[in-house]
Amino acid sequence: MIDDKALDALFRTARTHNGWLDKPVSDDLLRQVWELARWAPTSANCMPARIVFVRSAAAKEKLKPALSPGNLDKTMAAPATAIIGYDTEFYELLPRLYPQADMKKNFVGNPAAAQTAAFRNGSLQGAYFIVAARAVGLDCGAMSGFDNAKVDAAFFPDGKVKSNFLCNLGYGDVSKVRPRNPRLTFEEACRIE
Repeated sequence: MIDDKALDALFRTARTHNGWLDKPVSDDLLRQVWELARWAPTSANCMPARIVFVRSAAAKEKLKPALSPGNLDKTMAAPATAIIGYDTEFYELLPRLYPQADMKKNFVGNPAAAQTAAFRNGSLQGAYFIVAARAVGLDCGAMSGFDNAKVDAAFFPDGKVKSNFLCNLGYGDVSKVRPRNPRLTFEEACRIE
């Protein structure tokens, strides 16, 4: 088991950040996040997540019109924003990613199955991404509150990739962290049968 310091950094004391220090996030650090997150499991190793790191002023301006008013300032101030998307045609890579069996046949011509698998596994990869970002010392501010169609048109114009959620990345300003909200207990959320 990993130690308490690591558990705190990943879960117990990690917080959703809304304010950011003026400290850049390097390309190398963003690569490290992916290098960790890519090893986490997805069904049949399908790996549908596609991530765009929005960091330049031009990219931020492209993202700006899609943001809700409540997410605008914190996103513009974040050193980087990850658009966590999912590839609706992920199955095209299955022969390479899962050579043990022909899993591609389950999705070709079956857009409902492909959409379900892409969204589910892309969401899993988005969660792994947050844990990986925390593991390399970044703070995160995952959020909805944006116009998916505008994000998709601006960043995924081919129509194959759809945005799921945004995650601001950087070094959080702890003075702007809100009080921690309660969490459900094991008894409230779980049962063992």
